[in-house]
Amino acid sequence: MYNFDDKPDRVSEKCRKWDLNIIRDKFGDIREDFVPMWIADMDFKIPTEIENKFIEAVRRGVFGYTYCYDEFYDSVIGWQKNMHEVNVEKEWITLTYGTVSTLHYVVQAFCKKGDSIILNTPVYDPFESSAKKQGVNVICNTLDVVNDRYYINFDKLEIQIKENKPKLMMFCTPHNPSGRIWTIEEMTRVATICKENNVILVADEVHAEHIHYGKFNSILKIEKELLENVILLTSPNKGFNLGGLKTSYSIVINKDIRDKFRNKLKQNSITSPNVFGIIGLITAYNECHEWLSGVNEYIKSNYELLETWVNKYNKIKLMKMESSYLAWMDISGLGISASEFTDKLAIDTGVLLEDGSHFVKDGEKYVRINLGTQKENVIEALNRMDLFLKSL
Repeated sequence: MYNFDDKPDRVSEKCRKWDLNIIRDKFGDIREDFVPMWIADMDFKIPTEIENKFIEAVRRGVFGYTYCYDEFYDSVIGWQKNMHEVNVEKEWITLTYGTVSTLHYVVQAFCKKGDSIILNTPVYDPFESSAKKQGVNVICNTLDVVNDRYYINFDKLEIQIKENKPKLMMFCTPHNPSGRIWTIEEMTRVATICKENNVILVADEVHAEHIHYGKFNSILKIEKELLENVILLTSPNKGFNLGGLKTSYSIVINKDIRDKFRNKLKQNSITSPNVFGIIGLITAYNECHEWLSGVNEYIKSNYELLETWVNKYNKIKLMKMESSYLAWMDISGLGISASEFTDKLAIDTGVLLEDGSHFVKDGEKYVRINLGTQKENVIEALNRMDLFLKSL
């Protein structure tokens, strides 16, 4: 039913990922036949079901203010129950305008200038910038690497929290950039440390819909008493390629935390949803399971191509992409930093990868590769990288 090999015209779409001017500002004077595998959106058309709902809305011809009507809440509740096996109550759910901006509002709500937050590194860089832009300090808890897989150093985490007394811990689950899926036991230990030290745990689950190896467990599966200081942030944006609609939501069980957070949103006029955003969410969560299953199979097959390619090179290592469409590759054996690698690769071949040093800290020897694209692009990128590696 869905042809993920089909290549939509993303240049005419005016998207950041494929815009030559934006790309040249970032990577330099690269060739025009570039292969962009950097920013985290997919090159696949949205599900037909969502497209048809959008067309219906356009034909109505009016785009006035809307609100979070019952179908919005019912869709979130149904998705969380059917997809992630957790029970969510309507009153816990709050509309937000994209996860990145929401990180800023969370910091504004619970921190003042000079306070601290803590996060595991490497990690998605808006975790850091959302704090620093508010004058809030960032404490980095470096993830341990064992057999090319990340693990949390709980002893160090507990010491850092006791010594620095952060107000928040930002926790990426599944982990971006590596795709690591945390176990219930690991999340329970993180949440316990936070609760014992009066730290609000902010869990970002936006990559939860693309699962390839193992089973994703929502933070909401841990013991309910530990959820009293948890803020869950998520959206359909990564799962269904709807990032440009800027529609997301939070789930907060604790009423005091929820009210304080909502007050901050109101202060910033985060009230009514994007017309298309709410239609997209409702349709994705109710009608697009088949599309999601298909796109996940396709992404996994792209990862298998990359895995086979990496196995040719004993100086390159690849973390298992347990989730997401973002592969995390260790190139330190080549004797070149990630920054040098991505810069030179872009200029020499037009293959655009994300420099691991952009992920706050501890990613300096890695590159992130976006596999949410057509197989033709993956094969072309790998062929060009073969030639590039021969030239090093």
